[in-house]
Amino acid sequence: MMDISQLTAKTEAGEIDTVIAAFPDVFGRLMGKRFTAPFFLQSVAKGGTHGCNYLLTVDLEMEPMDGFKLANWDAGFGDFEWRPDLNTLRPVPWQPGAALVLCDLRHHEGRPVEEAPRRVLQRQVDLLAGKNMVCNIASELEFFLFNTSYHDAFAADYRNLAASSDYRIDYHTMQPARDEAIFRAARNQLLAAGVAVESSKGEWGRGQHEINFTYAEPPAMADMHTVFKQGIKEIFAAQGRAVSFMPKYKETEPGNSCHIHASVWREGGNLFRDGAFFRRFLGGLMKYSGELCYFFAPTINAYKRYQPGSWAPTKRVWSPDNRTAGFRVAGHGDSLRIENRMPGGDANPYLAFAATLAAGMAGVEEDLDCGAPYQGNAYADASLPALPKTLREAADLLEKSELARKAFGAEVIEFYAHTARLEVEAFDNAVTDWERRRYFERI
Repeated sequence: MMDISQLTAKTEAGEIDTVIAAFPDVFGRLMGKRFTAPFFLQSVAKGGTHGCNYLLTVDLEMEPMDGFKLANWDAGFGDFEWRPDLNTLRPVPWQPGAALVLCDLRHHEGRPVEEAPRRVLQRQVDLLAGKNMVCNIASELEFFLFNTSYHDAFAADYRNLAASSDYRIDYHTMQPARDEAIFRAARNQLLAAGVAVESSKGEWGRGQHEINFTYAEPPAMADMHTVFKQGIKEIFAAQGRAVSFMPKYKETEPGNSCHIHASVWREGGNLFRDGAFFRRFLGGLMKYSGELCYFFAPTINAYKRYQPGSWAPTKRVWSPDNRTAGFRVAGHGDSLRIENRMPGGDANPYLAFAATLAAGMAGVEEDLDCGAPYQGNAYADASLPALPKTLREAADLLEKSELARKAFGAEVIEFYAHTARLEVEAFDNAVTDWERRRYFERI
């Protein structure tokens, strides 16, 4: 990380000439502008900048979508103010002469844009701070690496992509060594960008890898998560390689997860060591994770990851060190934590972390209990409460959730439920390869 004085010195020395000012959109993508470093220091660092408010209401193809109160054609799609959070200022070692700062969005009169993902998370963190508590949290991300470029993958319609390994490589050290030169550079460059990488390893799929981070408080971790996803794509793209965080890119391969490890602390240590607090927090996650599932699984594809025997959960149960359960309890003492195995690689970390805090703290306030730990294979037990099967179901649950409206505000929930429904509508209108193969000749 760096501060303004360091940026000034590096600019004067000619080491940095470009500053990217960006914010995470509803999909967790960084949207932004590139400024010359002198102009950023003279103007943007103190006065901020502006950008079109449609950026929170577009789909993945950047099409402006209808039905949002926040921004629409009738109101003319004006601007949001972007205020740089200088605590996030960092170098971007994989881009020569570049630095990055993340921004918070404001309306013209200065009000925060409540629907913006960074704001959604900060509100939950502030509520926790009001109780003299902090959350320590970490995400662990999985992704597939391919021996092809993004452009060539696009041109091939994403068919017959060559994975970076010839077989499954979970914890293997040989085939991943083929790419160790790039992974080593990536780990070191990400560390230099303030992303606290602990380790990388092969995962269960062919060409699948995992990166683990050192825990931090939720806003810092979400920022690191977001910078990491863009950074790792750019680092491998520079070598003509493609990386995908798609939750389920192929029927015959496992999905990409984003397991979230969380604990709640107060001065003196981990509150999860208090069995009563732990049970209430976990009870909240057990009760409300279905209603908040959209924040863990925000795409159509996410729900294809939830399959028996796939290492992704299918049931809302908890168990100590059991990877068939939706919630796995790991560690001991001050390292005791809850691992939420529901999120996939598509999860927006700001929203997923906010949902974790909202559900867990609702359990504390309502004096809920998590029940007995599950023993056995949760995949095989049809009596257990299941995760939502589709994005449509998750959108319905979110829209009807009283907790969600209380925790995030009615307008925020209406915004995200509408976002989910638009994605469902887009998929419902699409003609897929499966349909062509099934119906073209034989119907």
